[in-house]
Amino acid sequence: MNRIKITDTSLRDAHQSLWATRMSTEDILPILNKLDNTGYHSLEVWGGATFDVCLRYLKEDPWERLRSIRREVKNTKLQMLLRGQSLLGYTHYPDDIVEKFIEKSAENGIDIFRVFDALNDLRNLEVPIKAAKRTGKHVQACVVYTISPVHTLEHFIDTASKLRDMGADSICIKDMAGLLSPYISFELVKALKENIDLPIQLHTHYIGGLAIATHLKAVEAGVDVIDTATVPLAFGSSQPPVETIVRALQDTQWDTGIDLGNLFEIADYFENIRKRKGFERGVTRITDMKVFEHQVPGGMISNLFSQLQEQRSVHRLGEVLKEIPRVRKDLGYPPLVTPTSQIIGIQAVMNVLTGESYKLCPSEVKDYVKGLYGKPPVEISTEIKQKIIGDEEVIAVRPADLLPPAWEKCESEVIKYAHNEEDILSYALFPQVALKYFEYRNNKDNEQKSTRESSKVPQAKRTTDETKRQKNGEGDEEMNFEEIKELILLLDNTSVAELNLQKSDYSLVLRKSAGTTEEPKTVAFLASAETTTKDIDDNEEPITTPYSENCFEVTAPIVGTFYEAPSPEAPAFVQHGDKVENGQILCIVEAMKLMNEIKAEVSGKIVEIAVADGDPVEYGQRLFLIEKE
Repeated sequence: MNRIKITDTSLRDAHQSLWATRMSTEDILPILNKLDNTGYHSLEVWGGATFDVCLRYLKEDPWERLRSIRREVKNTKLQMLLRGQSLLGYTHYPDDIVEKFIEKSAENGIDIFRVFDALNDLRNLEVPIKAAKRTGKHVQACVVYTISPVHTLEHFIDTASKLRDMGADSICIKDMAGLLSPYISFELVKALKENIDLPIQLHTHYIGGLAIATHLKAVEAGVDVIDTATVPLAFGSSQPPVETIVRALQDTQWDTGIDLGNLFEIADYFENIRKRKGFERGVTRITDMKVFEHQVPGGMISNLFSQLQEQRSVHRLGEVLKEIPRVRKDLGYPPLVTPTSQIIGIQAVMNVLTGESYKLCPSEVKDYVKGLYGKPPVEISTEIKQKIIGDEEVIAVRPADLLPPAWEKCESEVIKYAHNEEDILSYALFPQVALKYFEYRNNKDNEQKSTRESSKVPQAKRTTDETKRQKNGEGDEEMNFEEIKELILLLDNTSVAELNLQKSDYSLVLRKSAGTTEEPKTVAFLASAETTTKDIDDNEEPITTPYSENCFEVTAPIVGTFYEAPSPEAPAFVQHGDKVENGQILCIVEAMKLMNEIKAEVSGKIVEIAVADGDPVEYGQRLFLIEKE
């Protein structure tokens, strides 16, 4: 019997594809024992977007999530998805960060590293594979599957052969967009089995409806392992349901040996989470079926939808999906998998929203065209290069060769926040996001400490102290907590741009993290000098610089977060009173997880900076006012 092994993706790719990776560690822990005793080959529990989302939206430590899962899962291997030299981010990281990250991932519980490069540029896999091999863990290297004039059967076999020679323990066919059809699947798996003496695993998505048939034909061709998800987290842009695959293979030579009754108990658990949290069920829509044209992978479809929601432009999804193939062709037919799916997708969004191709290009798009992500499958035309990067040089070396070591630098920058080396790595990957999380964690720890200490103070003393403060006039300006809570609930759907409650000596600023699962409660009183250049009397309207004919207003072209500098430790691009030239970078607006450089369209003097560093901004909101020369 050639029993087929199964990897369960429910705790990583499945909820990334359907639920925007919003399942919390609290959701995951109760079902781990049952998953562990199901008989799976492995559980994919980490990597991909899980790391970023834990920090950014769930306010969790992704490293602690991994450790918590490892403590509960005793029998089954834990697997993660690693984006090669990009690790879990959207750009390449220096070799010392890559090596340290992989070392710590293994130390915290990872058994199988599934490693891929979005461009199938094997130079970007050299260091990650070597680092993972040093840990003694299993290295599964991916052949990223896509369809284009250059992605032929010979290309995939040649790529797999080179990965084997680099030390891969197994090969994964990574069909992130569900493009692999059943009969091509049979042909590809058969060819790999004949040419590569390694186990072959197939990862695909249900998005276009082919996945079950594609899996079954791969099984017939001799595939060793396949990826599935529990049924509440299957279908749509996710993986095919494990229950269907197990039943289809029962009483055949490929019988999985997995008990269906146990699978349905697991499914009931996740179905309850889905209903309780209002998560989406996997369905195949007409736009999903159009994957055969636009090739947008499963995880990216849900991300595109949520990103367009942020931009108040969901109605333009069809236009974006039509634009994606054009951008992909312009940029050399890269496979659409993170980070290239994000790069192509965001550029398509920008083209549609601005109404002009390549008028606004995120720095990641420019870096891609410069060769900083690797070599595109097809060379980009001179005309497109000129539009995006002008006369800047395109590199020919391995991108990471240009990156200096960064561990010591990151350690020195974040030492006062970091509890351990894992925190330093979180900062190295996502500096702005990690700092916000560390601040949140520190505030939470201080609140808990304060609560513990106050509980030790006798009630009589606390009452006396409060009375004394009131007699001294202290606390007259304090707002009742219940009033604050009521205000926050009332304004829960109000953007920061719409909220402007100012007093002469403080500003009430509502900081709301989009998508967070916790009740909004962070209210900060900030000195007015930090947020406004003028004192405002209680009854006065906020004063802004008048918009004269000689002034040019720089507005946010997208919804996002305003950053005055390229990194936390760097100086601001511009300051009030600076003279700027046409085309000079003024700031960054982070949107859809990419950094978008906003440039001056006129020369002149900065006479107003209308937002503060780290502030969320709306489409069309004023950022700067430039007095034209």
